[in-house]
Amino acid sequence: MSRHLRTLTLALALSAAALPAFAGGDLNNALGGGLGGVAGAAVGGALGGSTGSVIGGAVGGGAGGALTSSKRERTGAIIGGALGGGAGTAAGNAMGGRTGGLVGAGLGGAAGAALGGNVSRSNSYDDDRRYYKKSKHRRHRHRHDD
Repeated sequence: MSRHLRTLTLALALSAAALPAFAGGDLNNALGGGLGGVAGAAVGGALGGSTGSVIGGAVGGGAGGALTSSKRERTGAIIGGALGGGAGTAAGNAMGGRTGGLVGAGLGGAAGAALGGNVSRSNSYDDDRRYYKKSKHRRHRHRHDD
């Protein structure tokens, strides 16, 4: 047990130390969601078995996505990381037991946080475009009134 715990701790520490080195928002979201999903599933599995690992994977995936996302991406990364981490853990538990659940939590949390952050960021820029387009038209509307 201690060997597995040391390996998990080392992997989490190395991955967390590498997070600031990446500039891409989607990659940050993926790493945060994946690491959070694995950590949450491991803690949840230790405390509550299979059901606890699913809940822990969801909470961890959402929390990891929240920590590594920007303001524009945060809501989507949280929702995507939580859905992906929980679903990945459940699928992994069904296919490969505890180890499969951890792998599924990592992959699901990473994919969900990256995709959710990307969708949220795209919607945010679309909202900005609509706002500035309206303000430009309003500014010139009454210019020629006498």
